Amino acid sequence: MSEVVAHHPPSHGRVLTGYFTLAGLYTLSAAAIWGVNTLFLLDAGLSFFEVFVANAAFSAGMVLFEVPTGVVADTLGRRASFLFSVSVLAATTLLYVALAEVNAGVVPFAVVSVAMGLGFTFYSGAMEAWLVDALAVTGYRGMLDNVFARGQQVTGVAMLVGTVGGGLLGQVDLSIPYLVRTVLLVAVFAVAYVVMHDVGFTPRRVTAGELPGEIARNAKAGVAFGWAQPPLRLLMLAALVQMGFLSWAFYASQPYMLELLESDAVWVSGLVTAGIALSTIAGNQLVDVFSRRCGRRTTLLLGAAAVETCAAVALGLASSFWAALPALLLITAATGVASPVRQAYLHQVVPSEQRATVVSFDSMVSSAGGIGGQIGLGALGESRSIGAAFVAGGLVTGLALPLIARVRALGGDADRIVGRRGGVPSPCAGAGLPDVVAVETEARLSA
Repeated sequence: MSEVVAHHPPSHGRVLTGYFTLAGLYTLSAAAIWGVNTLFLLDAGLSFFEVFVANAAFSAGMVLFEVPTGVVADTLGRRASFLFSVSVLAATTLLYVALAEVNAGVVPFAVVSVAMGLGFTFYSGAMEAWLVDALAVTGYRGMLDNVFARGQQVTGVAMLVGTVGGGLLGQVDLSIPYLVRTVLLVAVFAVAYVVMHDVGFTPRRVTAGELPGEIARNAKAGVAFGWAQPPLRLLMLAALVQMGFLSWAFYASQPYMLELLESDAVWVSGLVTAGIALSTIAGNQLVDVFSRRCGRRTTLLLGAAAVETCAAVALGLASSFWAALPALLLITAATGVASPVRQAYLHQVVPSEQRATVVSFDSMVSSAGGIGGQIGLGALGESRSIGAAFVAGGLVTGLALPLIARVRALGGDADRIVGRRGGVPSPCAGAGLPDVVAVETEARLSA
């Protein structure tokens, strides 16, 4: 870290502006293909089931690389990790286009999907860790719930623009959104290189010989500071169940909604995905409203989980496009409420040095659910119907409710929305944890 950065940290306003800008640009780039990805893979010759085999390979890449790439964020720095993410994502997006041109089949698409998962793992923990560390240095004492909610509103708008644009471009040629995404990612790299600097965290170099030990250390840290804490373990298990469904549902909704509408218009998928973005933004906005009237984060998480389960079953039972659309948007609105609240809970109990590692470990567990969910629901959707798969997946998400209820029963400062614990935790060891728990956690790592 430079002396200027070390002695003159930026204001929290500048940190927030940088975070919202980079998160928005990154999402805009990524979202260019989100509304047409399933249609693109079907057009490239894959069957419905094979589409989700390729998508499951992406989730497998997330599982494989979350911990190793967490080493990059926690050693070389959050900025380096973000730049690696953008580079890998741009390269793999171009490879998707090349594979489609030659009708390569499911195996090459699955291999590239694993590499694409690698790209996203470089991003998953680094950006959040960069934000929270920098805010702690600036003395920010606002509520993380609202920061993450506002960030998701920014990314929701970016998703809205990206998916509508991608749908319109896909109507011309399904490969165009992928080419546009690559160009946008090059621009994101340039902006991040200039704007993003590690603040509140000192990068350190790791030699090739030290890398295996660092990976093992980070895996141990993910267990000790994440999985070993009962409330975080329960939340991770709940996310495993929910993401097993959601990671499939987002992409399965594209052909399903067109089937209900009895249309093959690609631009409709773009508009539906834009509606998903708007409903997510609405859910993010409700976080501020609900948090003023609710003292516990688990109340919001339970309510959102219940809505998600009921709406998923209703979506699968719908007999028309206009009945299915509100159910789909309810699912994503509920996700928009739950996601920032869950993020804030996690950051209340994880110390600065392990933030990127634990967020990556959390993402790894969620991605593990995505592997089974996409393969299982993809097979069910092909053998029975997509609607039947939505019903089955929705019922499975109900398993998250008792897990979240148990988190609520455990209580603790992290569950409280109001009061002095509502802000950014102290950057000292064991931030947000009672001293005895912090000492015990450190002991686990040194054992």
